[in-house]
Amino acid sequence: MDDPERCPSGAPTIRTIAMPADTNPEGDIFGGWLMSQMDLAGATLAYNQAEGRCATVAADQIAFLRPVFVGDEVSLFCQVRRVGRTSVTVAVEAWRRSRQSPDAQKVTSGVFTYVAIGEDRRPRPVRE
Repeated sequence: MDDPERCPSGAPTIRTIAMPADTNPEGDIFGGWLMSQMDLAGATLAYNQAEGRCATVAADQIAFLRPVFVGDEVSLFCQVRRVGRTSVTVAVEAWRRSRQSPDAQKVTSGVFTYVAIGEDRRPRPVRE
């Protein structure tokens, strides 16, 4: 999943369209919107791995490589990097595809860590 020139194979965890409401004052897609999409995608994988509720506790190694524009299709690909006693670490890559091109470009990558949360809202063990 770490090849910046080749879009990961398989289905993305999330696929969405960047909309005008997601822009910064310069008219490009706001980095915070992209990070929130990455967090949603990573949390989906963490939820599946932990078999239940998880809370985001860290976002590391976030790299904004290219801009995303209004109308771009954004695909988010995830991979579990590590399963700890109560945590799941997920690598997330975001790829953009313009409506005018079949080619995708990697735009952002990062690593998100989630802690499994029990009904008491406290950390709980994760099965490997």
